[in-house]
Amino acid sequence: MNERILRVLEYTKIKEQLLEHVSSSLGKEKIHKLQPWIELEDVAHQQNSTDEGVQVLRLKGHVPLGGIRDIRPSIKRSEIGGILSPEELVEIGTTIYGGRRFKRFIEGMLEDEVNLPILENLVEQIDPLIEVEKQIKDSIDDQGHVMDSASPALRTIRQQLRSYESRIREKLESITRSSKSQKMLSDAIITIRNDRYVIPVKQEYRSAFGGMIHDQSASGATLFIEPQSVVTINNQLKEAKSKEHQEIQRILKALTAQVAEVAAFLNHNVTILSEIDFIFAKARYSHAMKCVKPKLNDREYMNLKRARHPLISREEVVPIDVELGGKYNALVITGPNTGGKTVTLKTIGLVSLMAQSGLQIPAEEESEVTVFESIYADIGDEQSIEQNLSTFSSHMTNIVDILDRVNFKSLVLFDELGAGTDPTEGAALAISILDYVNERGAKIVATTHYSELKAYAYNRSGVMNASVEFDIETLRPTYRLLIGVPGRSNAFEISKRIGLSESIITDAKSHISEDNNKIDVMIASLEDAQKKAERERTEASDIHAEAVQLKQDLEKKLQEFEQQKERMMEKAEEEARKSVEHARNEADEILKELRTYQKEMGNVKEHKLIEAQKRLEEATPKKNKKLKDTSKLNEKAPENLKPGEEVKVLTVNQKGHVVDKVGNNEYQVQVGIMKMTVKANELEPIRSKKKQETKPVVRVEGSSVTKPELDLRGERYENALRAVDKFLDESLLAGYPQVSIIHGKGTGALRKGVQDLLKGHPNVKSTRLGSAGEGGSGVTIVGLK
Repeated sequence: MNERILRVLEYTKIKEQLLEHVSSSLGKEKIHKLQPWIELEDVAHQQNSTDEGVQVLRLKGHVPLGGIRDIRPSIKRSEIGGILSPEELVEIGTTIYGGRRFKRFIEGMLEDEVNLPILENLVEQIDPLIEVEKQIKDSIDDQGHVMDSASPALRTIRQQLRSYESRIREKLESITRSSKSQKMLSDAIITIRNDRYVIPVKQEYRSAFGGMIHDQSASGATLFIEPQSVVTINNQLKEAKSKEHQEIQRILKALTAQVAEVAAFLNHNVTILSEIDFIFAKARYSHAMKCVKPKLNDREYMNLKRARHPLISREEVVPIDVELGGKYNALVITGPNTGGKTVTLKTIGLVSLMAQSGLQIPAEEESEVTVFESIYADIGDEQSIEQNLSTFSSHMTNIVDILDRVNFKSLVLFDELGAGTDPTEGAALAISILDYVNERGAKIVATTHYSELKAYAYNRSGVMNASVEFDIETLRPTYRLLIGVPGRSNAFEISKRIGLSESIITDAKSHISEDNNKIDVMIASLEDAQKKAERERTEASDIHAEAVQLKQDLEKKLQEFEQQKERMMEKAEEEARKSVEHARNEADEILKELRTYQKEMGNVKEHKLIEAQKRLEEATPKKNKKLKDTSKLNEKAPENLKPGEEVKVLTVNQKGHVVDKVGNNEYQVQVGIMKMTVKANELEPIRSKKKQETKPVVRVEGSSVTKPELDLRGERYENALRAVDKFLDESLLAGYPQVSIIHGKGTGALRKGVQDLLKGHPNVKSTRLGSAGEGGSGVTIVGLK
């Protein structure tokens, strides 16, 4: 992109805003070099990376990027043989740690299945370099001081230093505390001159202590003397300090060599961290500006929804809707000065530059942008009265340059096209320039005062009029962009409202051609229609939003009602289950007593116990988490059911008989051992069902089958098999769905013979041995067809 265009559209101010959100000098460098990309793939990658940063900030609220520094100069010095300072080594250590900490941070989010493919790829390239960081941290503290632990030799030397300093202070303190010496001293203190411990002695007592004079006060009345008694120890201290310096240099040299060995890895880490800092600077900027990720296309199509100029505060800026590249490629904006035409022009250009720089845009969701190879702008201070030939010449020079370069992948912005010269000639030039650029397929947004250009949009395909709204009542612009409506100067209305004579205004109107008057009336009508449509659309949008909210509220309440209903049903079923379970437990106790009586008295048969227990089990309701299936209920409730009449209870799929009618629409029904109150539409008479069956009902008079069991114990084999065959026929005619054949356990021969017979019998549906409560292997349970 041309630097002049970036400057005219104030792109540099966007970069200045972006700089406020970086974490290190690495990010600053990336932003200083930032330029819009012109390839769709590059722009898409940058937009996706910014969106990942926004996603991380939304989920975590922060990112750990502290401690990262631009250590590339230090890395270079290590490679060419220099010795790094402790401060440089500390910065290298903190940068290594910062990169590793951020890597762990992103890896933690990836473990939580957050989709961050670009950041994942970046952190995979960060080398931990743990050993180098450890060596630096073990040797140098955060303030850049080489610690005693850096080497055993350094620890020994520093112990000697502390010993020498302690001895020197003891000797000098004994002098300063001595009553004899105090009158010779200017002050009873110990100080340092030329890295040696001294005491301040009055001039007249200079020979009392011997030793060396290192300094004197400005007046010459005080001499700073190193007494003879500490000269030797001071010499030893100085020698130890020299050794300390040599050992520190040796340590720093060794650490520098380690840095040099991993220089390539460090440089790559810095490159990755620079990109990461840049990504999160864009993400923080997006959050601060309330921006959104735009849709991208390669169709030279733009559709901005409520786009805002990013350099105007949200409280003052008026959002605009702009579409280019669909039904029209050129937008001609007319209207009065200070109405917001230039701001509209800059908003379109600046939002495009932001999108192509990987920044999210200040607009609403679903806004769409394209990638322009170049953006051209001729924008100047045309709202000044100082429009002369030099201004016109300057603009035309810029326009000529634009016309030489423009193509179908360009966006061209003209502010007050053709201004600064004779209106007739200026309008003609403006029309020709727009035709030329439009023929080359470029997207155009132009502002103008010329009324000739209002008709231009109607006479050219792919060109649309637009205007900035002006409120006649308040004499102020609203800064709203009206698409499809050309602007008016409103000179007569404004003059009238500020007090210009009506006669003068009428006379002025007479000088306007009839065609122009018709155009003004048409424009006024269009403006009124546009405003009405806007109001109706806003009202419809509000009503729609209210309807959607109401629908959501109702759905939520319905869901809550269904959940509450289900909980109540579950609770009722659970209470019923507990009640039946209690009854069943009591029945089990009775059955145990019956078995005891059977053993003692032998007059209670096993099949009675089996049948009683089975009926109890079938009567126990099963817990159902779903609500009652009302599709199983009778649409037409049966009427006038009589006591003793056999019915089917649809809700529990069990047979029973009517005990009594307890209400207008309810009956008490005996199901097994349990009595229950049931609504009429939950009952189905058994007799009505039998009438619908196609098979005739055969009744056998004097049937010997009175109970659904046959006891074969004690019978001969052949007699037993004949009895089984007869028993099955009679049981089928009696309507039993299931019968029991008691053959005993014995040798198993009778059981085998019975089961062989049952396998081929046409009336047998299924067979199984009895359960523990039904007689076990001594009984065969037969299901009949």
